[in-house]
Amino acid sequence: MEAQPQESRSDDQIHEQNQQRSYWRWRKQDFFPEISFQSFSSYKSALSATCPRLADRLLSRSSDANELDAARRESENPMRRCLTWWDLLWLSFGSVVGSGVFVITGQEARIGAGPAVVVSYAISGISALLSVLCYAEFGVEIPVAGGSFSYLRVELGDFIAFIAAGNILLEAIVGAAGLGRSWSSYLASLVKNDSDFFRIKVDSFAKGFDLLDPVAVAVLLVANGIAMSGTKRTSWLNFITSIVTVCVIVFIIVVGFTHSKSSNLVPFFPYGAKGVVQSAAVVYWSYTGFDMVANMAEETEKPSRDIPIGLVGSMSMITVVYCLMALALTMMVKYTEIDVNAAYSVAFTQIGMKWATYLVGICALKGMTTSLLVGSMGQARYTTQIARSHMIPPWFALVHPKTGTPIYATLLVTILSAIISFFTSLDVLSSVFSFATLFIFMLVAIALLVRRYYVKNVTPETGLVKFLGLLFLIIASSIGLSALWNAGVSGWIGYAVTGGIWFVGTLGLALLPKYRVPKVWGVPLVPWLPSFSIAMNLFLIGSLGYVAFLRFVICTAVMLLYYIFVGLHATYDVAHRPMDEAKF
Repeated sequence: MEAQPQESRSDDQIHEQNQQRSYWRWRKQDFFPEISFQSFSSYKSALSATCPRLADRLLSRSSDANELDAARRESENPMRRCLTWWDLLWLSFGSVVGSGVFVITGQEARIGAGPAVVVSYAISGISALLSVLCYAEFGVEIPVAGGSFSYLRVELGDFIAFIAAGNILLEAIVGAAGLGRSWSSYLASLVKNDSDFFRIKVDSFAKGFDLLDPVAVAVLLVANGIAMSGTKRTSWLNFITSIVTVCVIVFIIVVGFTHSKSSNLVPFFPYGAKGVVQSAAVVYWSYTGFDMVANMAEETEKPSRDIPIGLVGSMSMITVVYCLMALALTMMVKYTEIDVNAAYSVAFTQIGMKWATYLVGICALKGMTTSLLVGSMGQARYTTQIARSHMIPPWFALVHPKTGTPIYATLLVTILSAIISFFTSLDVLSSVFSFATLFIFMLVAIALLVRRYYVKNVTPETGLVKFLGLLFLIIASSIGLSALWNAGVSGWIGYAVTGGIWFVGTLGLALLPKYRVPKVWGVPLVPWLPSFSIAMNLFLIGSLGYVAFLRFVICTAVMLLYYIFVGLHATYDVAHRPMDEAKF
């Protein structure tokens, strides 16, 4: 009975100490507080124990309680719960609906799928919606800033979470840099019809790095500065600017259908089913960005209500909007006459509305701006949760007491993306993009199945063996189906066999008992929807090509080096520190 007051006093002392400590600090202890990094001899000792430590951490899983409570204490100050489902809906809209739809739609309608690009958007939208459902269930159950990192860490373990987190963070930083360069190019094209107008050429630099872009750096600094100033303020700014986008999109759809000709839709499938599916893999990138919004679950007022409505509602709306925009374009202009580089602008010029091209340009510019705003918020919160786990220095997890935002984490992604955007051209940046996003969406679907069917010390060993066997069938058959399609196999036998194996694996899971049910909200039709999400993501990954896979392997190898020499020892020390130190 006497221990409880002492524990209470300890909590008060910790809170008081956090209040007295300055936020602006950068001592070695703030970056590397773990035992392994206290001295050179302690680090040598840690390195000598790398193998047993790796064995300890390889399959070690976090818990809901750790992510929701203990990990948050690393930030010292809480993030503010100020977002509703309305905020999440528009943040998702602002993050997803960028300039991509204005460029990719014309490109794929002309050379990829023809008028059936509408079907490509529908297929990609369904795939994205399946991933959104998985994210929504996890967001309700584990409403923390880390999004997929926390979900994977709880269900699949530290090691897989680190590999996934490193790749998605790298892609997000490079994507932000590319978006900054695109913003600069678009503005320059509107001002002087020269995309390099604002750039400074340095002949002594290597090609691809010889056009310095101060405008890209400036727009990244402004967007991230707004994101650091406060979550609610950024949300309101995003909502106001998104209304402008909605008005322009409605205008495009209405004018498109007003000047439409049904004859332009014939033939509807000029490139066949293969063209439709390949275009679906390309236009899928127009749907990415909702995962950045899922990272803000910790700041929602009522996660059980706000996250499902905000994420599922926004993705449903975006899918309908994209399909209508694609249909309007292909009905307004014959697919063989669509301009690949500026589809909507040229289409309006052809019907005598040249002034409308400026509306399209402004809408695309605004879309890139809100994508930068929301992306900077999501990337910073993703980084915050990684830092809370000590996989990177916990200094980046600190939340500012006044703004309620992770300023250090935001500065990290801002500085990195600004440096990259200043020197690197768009063609170099685009070659760095990989399948990391699809890979993580697939892992989240797998993690959801693990969460439903495996609970430690509850699921019997025979049940675990059956589950792993059936999961292997689902993954292997999905990879086989993707390989057959991308190899150009035309016979139906191979597809029937791989599809049948997928069906048997999923049916087998459906017959197994589930050992955990969602507390409030969950994905319907489990295991069918998560299994279908796994198959679709692997199918789309297969169409991305050898270069994307090679980049993923190289980046993962570099991240493994960091993990073995730094991340492994930091997380091991945190997992095995004494209880009183852990509480502090």
